[in-house]
Amino acid sequence: MTSILLVEDHELMRHGTQGVLRAAFPGVAIGEARNSAEANGQLAGRPWDLMILDLNLPGRSGLEVLQDLRHTHPALKVLILSASPEEELATRCVRLGAAGYLTKASASEELVMAVRKVLGGGRYVSASLAELLAKELGGAEPSAPHDVLSPRELQVLRLIAQGQTLREIGEGLHLSEKTVATYRARIAEKLAISRIADLTRYAIKHGLSD
Repeated sequence: MTSILLVEDHELMRHGTQGVLRAAFPGVAIGEARNSAEANGQLAGRPWDLMILDLNLPGRSGLEVLQDLRHTHPALKVLILSASPEEELATRCVRLGAAGYLTKASASEELVMAVRKVLGGGRYVSASLAELLAKELGGAEPSAPHDVLSPRELQVLRLIAQGQTLREIGEGLHLSEKTVATYRARIAEKLAISRIADLTRYAIKHGLSD
């Protein structure tokens, strides 16, 4: 029996994705997790054939979860299903070991096709993502400055760009305000941008504010 773990914090998105999967894969076993802690609990409880992972999770981000899985469950196939466009994070996810990347704007048929391919041992790479990867590997264009940010730093930058205060970010990520301030300082140093307004403009320019 095929088993799929769906890691997504939005209930409607989980239910919709489950409906698509159950229609395409009769008898499939589907587990749910709303955050990284619940995902770890599900992973400890049984083996899974595939994880479908959102990137924008409360607490530890999907990028951090993906990074952890390289060490804790290296054989687990992971398909990213994210609201972020491919040009923003897809190549980073592939470098971290994801077997595919889909946006939430994708059609149901594309999700089914991607799941079939990944379960079959392949990778799902759209034409646009293949072009991005080819440019990156070929050195056709330099990497973006934010590519040097850690998954947590990137998550904090995205939240700053959404207008959240350090206190709000800390509450959402279960971190102290001082810790968030440290992340912001690291981001500012790595991007050579000190003002919040300029960090926000940078994030919007590079599609990191969604």
